[in-house]
Amino acid sequence: MGDISQQLAEQVKQAAETGTALAITGGGSKPFLGRGLRGQPLSLAEHTGIVSYEPVELVMTARAGTRLADIDAVLAENNQRLAFEPPRFGDTDTIGGTLAANLSGPGRPWQGSVRDHVLGLRLINGRGEHLKFGGQVMKNVAGYDASRLQAGALGTLGVITEVSLKVLPLPAMEQTLVQPMAQQQAIDTMNQLAGQPKPLSAACWYDGHLYLRLSGATAAVEATAKRWMADSGGEMDVLEDGEAFWRDLRDQRLPFFSGTEPLWRFSVNPTAALEELGERTLIDWGGAQRWSRQDEFLSVMADRAARAGGQVSLFCHGDRSGEVMHPQPSPLRTIQKRLKAAFDPNGIFNPGHLYSWL
Repeated sequence: MGDISQQLAEQVKQAAETGTALAITGGGSKPFLGRGLRGQPLSLAEHTGIVSYEPVELVMTARAGTRLADIDAVLAENNQRLAFEPPRFGDTDTIGGTLAANLSGPGRPWQGSVRDHVLGLRLINGRGEHLKFGGQVMKNVAGYDASRLQAGALGTLGVITEVSLKVLPLPAMEQTLVQPMAQQQAIDTMNQLAGQPKPLSAACWYDGHLYLRLSGATAAVEATAKRWMADSGGEMDVLEDGEAFWRDLRDQRLPFFSGTEPLWRFSVNPTAALEELGERTLIDWGGAQRWSRQDEFLSVMADRAARAGGQVSLFCHGDRSGEVMHPQPSPLRTIQKRLKAAFDPNGIFNPGHLYSWL
C-alpha cells in the first residue's frame, strides 16, 4: 500500500507497446457508470495515502486510490470536510474515482462540484509519462485547465494518480425544513428561495415533499428557519434527522433509487417544468438535477432534456450496450476526439466507456 505510480506507468507503457486496452479501476464501487469496462484491469486500489494536508491552507493532496472514508476521518480531526459532498456507493469509494465520475452531492449549486474543488493532479498519459497539472492554490491561469478536464472523463484521458483538493470548514449549524408540496410548486419555491441571501445549502423535492437544508452560522440558520416556517402558514416544519435524509439522498439510499428500472439523470435549467417526467421523479440541486425512472429511449430523453435547457444520461440499469450519454454536437465531438488523441494516442484507456466513439 502506498505509492505504486512507477509500477502503474510501466504497465501503461507495456500496454501502449502492445496495443492492449486497459480497464482502469479504483475501489470498484461504481461499475454501473458508463458503457461498461473492457480490457486488462489496471487497479489503483493499492495506490493510497494522503500525501500532504495543510488545514490552515485548506488544501489536501491524496493518491487516487485513497478511500473517501479515510479522507473524511482525517478532515474531521480538524473540523473540515469535502464540501462537494461526494456520494458513497460503498465502503471502497476513492477520491480518484469520484473525480473521474464527476460526482457531487446535494449542495452542488451552492458549494460547487468536485471539478470546482480540484486544484491540481498528477496523471499518467497514454505514453506512460507521469505528468503534473495545476498546483495547490486556486489561481491557475497558465494554459488549458487539464486538471478539471478529468472530471467526468471516466478514465478515458489517463490514469489519475494524485489529486489536490480545496477543503472547507464544517458549518457551525445545519437544520432541515420539510413541507408537503406539489412538484411544480416545489420547483417555483426552490428557485424563489435560492434567490434570497439566506444560508440555503440544499433543496430537493421527493415523494410529495419539499426539503430545504440551511447551513452556516447558528444565528443565521435559526432566524431563517423561523422566518420560512412562519411564511409557510404552519405547513413547514423541522425534520428531526435531517442529516440522515441528506446522506441517504447523497448516497442514493432513498427508496426512489431501489429497483432495476432505468434511472435517468437530467441536468437542466432549474426553472424548467419537464412535465413529461411525471411523478416518478426526484428533483435535486434546487431544480437543476432531475432523476427519473422510465423505460425509454435515449433519443426521447435527450430531446426532453434539450427542451429544458440541459442534458441527460442513463445513469444506471437499462441497455448499456449503446450510448448512455447525451448526444454531442459535431464540433464538440471533434474536440473530444482531439483531446483523446493528445492524452491517449493509442486509445488504450477505458475505450468506449464514455462514448462508443471515444
